[in-house]
Amino acid sequence: MGELSEAMHECASRVERMMSLLLPHPSGAEARLYEAMRYSALGGGKRLRPFIVSQSAGLFGVDPRCAIRVGAAVEFIHSYSLVHDDLPGMDNSDLRRGKPSCHTAFDEATAILVGDALQTLAFSVLAAEETHADAFVRCQLVAELARAAGHAGMCGGQMIDMRAETEELGIGAITRMQNMKTGRLFSFSAVSGAVLGRASRRHYQALQTYAQELGLAFQITDDLLDVTGDPELTGKPQGQDQQASKETFVSILGVDRARSQARILCEQAAKALELWGDSAHLLRELAYDVIDREA
Repeated sequence: MGELSEAMHECASRVERMMSLLLPHPSGAEARLYEAMRYSALGGGKRLRPFIVSQSAGLFGVDPRCAIRVGAAVEFIHSYSLVHDDLPGMDNSDLRRGKPSCHTAFDEATAILVGDALQTLAFSVLAAEETHADAFVRCQLVAELARAAGHAGMCGGQMIDMRAETEELGIGAITRMQNMKTGRLFSFSAVSGAVLGRASRRHYQALQTYAQELGLAFQITDDLLDVTGDPELTGKPQGQDQQASKETFVSILGVDRARSQARILCEQAAKALELWGDSAHLLRELAYDVIDREA
């Protein structure tokens, strides 16, 4: 196991434990909701966003316990988005991370409530004093995540994504959609370290640039995997975008050009980290790992 893989595995284990502590345990009349929340949030994924939070925070000497709490909050938002994305009214997917999606394992109404509950839990975690002693920093984290997840971020991007099933949007609109739907949460993950560390605007903007390029490269790779990936490795059916007649980077650019564009974006992401030299080597390696992944 290489240094990056080992660091990611360690971070994933730590954030998983934190998420388990923060999630409610099934009890009472609402036990089914709690069970579905744990089912949807725990035991899956690389925890890529918390890793970015952790590495970003490390650049500024932030207490790792604070970073892990922020990472858990990001994962709650990410998990909520996946639960809602899989719903019949959205992507209508019965499989997520190699197991039945939430609405399939439970039911559609429960899945909607799971998404709502995970989202609000994320903000509760960020607002807690355990996340940072400075109330201003906590408020800034809440505001940053709200922008990343809301109408001008992830939700707005999902709206454009739904339009892509029935309209020809073009490469500009697809790029904007993915910056909103995927990139904004990556950006929050990267800049949260600067927020926790009360860093300068220059450092904040460098991390934001890194995350924007990384987010686009990640999404292009996702589009490629939908066409060329092995369902046993990706944990979801192949060809969903094509079946939905959805415009993607691959449908517009083709496989070879899309792969080349992802590589260019990774190089630009790595260049954005020059301020930190070798201190940011794992974030730099991550950019290339993202486009070489098989899941």
